[in-house]
Amino acid sequence: MDKKRVADWIAGYERAWRSPGTEALAESFTEDATYTQGPYDAPLIGLPAIARMWDEERTGPDEEFELTSEVIAVDGDTAVARVEVSYGEPDHEEFLDLWIMRFAEDGRCRSFEEWWATPEDDDSD
Repeated sequence: MDKKRVADWIAGYERAWRSPGTEALAESFTEDATYTQGPYDAPLIGLPAIARMWDEERTGPDEEFELTSEVIAVDGDTAVARVEVSYGEPDHEEFLDLWIMRFAEDGRCRSFEEWWATPEDDDSD
């Protein structure tokens, strides 16, 4: 992998999230991929489990959000990206994420792990 291929994968992930249904997941993830939503969460294993989570988590193709990302590092088949997501109305939410991705030889992700935070997580007050 290289930074451009990882950036292209992230763009495909965003397109899949914005698309109705979950068929596009097979373009981004291997059949046996793992997907971990937080550092202490148990991983989802396999495309059917990931698809169920996407169906539950997404509002739908009309969901308004902006996603920006920067690929921080790539080492062999492993990449790390910093991702910012801002959802519009009615449920305005912001997330800062670190994504750790491990890729198969064909460029699909075989292991996805996200570490996210929201402004509400800031306890510096």
